[in-house]
Amino acid sequence: MTTIQEELLPGTRRALLHRIAVAQSEGRSPSLVAAIVRDGRTVWHGARTSVDGHAPDENVQYRIGSITKTFTAVLVLRLRDEGLLDLGDRLEKHLPGTGAGEATIAELLAHTSGLAAESPAPWWERSPGALRPELADVLGDDPFLHPIGRRFHYSNPGYTLLGALVEQLRGASWEEVLRREVLEPLGLNRTSAQPSAPHAGGWAVHPWADVLLPEPAEDLGRMAPAGQLWSTTGDLARFAVFLAQGDDRVLSAETVREMRMPAAPAEAADVADGVTYGLGLQIQHHDGRLLVGHSGSLPGFLANLTISVADDVAAVVLANCTSGPLLAALGADLVRIVAVAEPRVPEPWRPLSDVDASVLELAGQWYWGTYAFALRLTGDGGVSLEPLSGNGRRSRFRANGDGTWTGLEGYYAGELLRAVRRPDGSVSHLDLGSFVFTRQPYDENAEVPGGVDPEGWRGIR
Repeated sequence: MTTIQEELLPGTRRALLHRIAVAQSEGRSPSLVAAIVRDGRTVWHGARTSVDGHAPDENVQYRIGSITKTFTAVLVLRLRDEGLLDLGDRLEKHLPGTGAGEATIAELLAHTSGLAAESPAPWWERSPGALRPELADVLGDDPFLHPIGRRFHYSNPGYTLLGALVEQLRGASWEEVLRREVLEPLGLNRTSAQPSAPHAGGWAVHPWADVLLPEPAEDLGRMAPAGQLWSTTGDLARFAVFLAQGDDRVLSAETVREMRMPAAPAEAADVADGVTYGLGLQIQHHDGRLLVGHSGSLPGFLANLTISVADDVAAVVLANCTSGPLLAALGADLVRIVAVAEPRVPEPWRPLSDVDASVLELAGQWYWGTYAFALRLTGDGGVSLEPLSGNGRRSRFRANGDGTWTGLEGYYAGELLRAVRRPDGSVSHLDLGSFVFTRQPYDENAEVPGGVDPEGWRGIR
């Protein structure tokens, strides 16, 4: 892979290098490597290391821990898109006898299944997977800590179950299915379940002295779908492009957009912090921008993948230490540096190639009661509806091909918008999920629920 550094301005490259240098120095990481993605490709790569003359490049593997969960989620959503399961299905329907089958597949993906965060002792990340050969060994005697579906509670055993579900429905190992259905189509040739040279060694750094201890690199066995993978900044950069744009060989753009949507109820503290979880992706509101991705850690390694779809910027950061640099904050900072220094240049405005006159006549101002809205035609053949002033309910709508539209977001997501016409073909009003929108506030010529007072508008003396 060729690193294309000249595509960012020198000042931006300097700021990125400074930020990772501070993180590696203050976090006391033996090495730290990072990449920036824009326009569907890597545009910057940087590394810092404690070994003179041996900075890691974009092909050096690090363990990526729980970023593995995003890969597992992709496999599950492929099964859904093929019609082999529904996200609302209980696990028991497809993988019976686990003792956790009452949770739905969506709840497992979003960490709302109520399952425990960890498997029973010993600590699974630092002990051989052979100690947990069966799902019962991963779940323990009492796997549920919370009511199913009521709260977000991060669960590694939950993703172990999802990996077992993939194996059950595909008739092959999780590792084999992942390689065949995701890694090979996306060209992620340096992502693997076992380390492949060149790869970094994992280290623990003493909290009160600048000395190191090598960490064991255990095979996680049954727990592999929750955190087994090794990867590189080069491969994760390509994976970031896929998570932002989709790839029909793996998942459509619509499905990866679904992964990026909140799917878990947020705790009160999460609301304050602006964080939630989608389907295999962490979501946060940070410095005024929406970021999606995932962090990962295993003894000896830290990893982070952060994407701002709106800014068309993604950051990958990998380090080989058990604790130290805060990679989630670092990833968000790297995205911010590029987005602020070199904001995305919008595509040129272009007029529509064609427009339906019956749709064009709907454009303009509408009123829901006394609330003023504007309906606009969008370049993708749909329409948008948004308040003329202040914050309020707004949505884009997808054309259904029969003169109606379906809401795509917010309060109106899934709701049907249609134009109601009089016998002579003229438009009486818009109906949006039973809400009546008229050309004038409480238009007396339209069918306003509750009617319009015959004396009309008046002042008060």
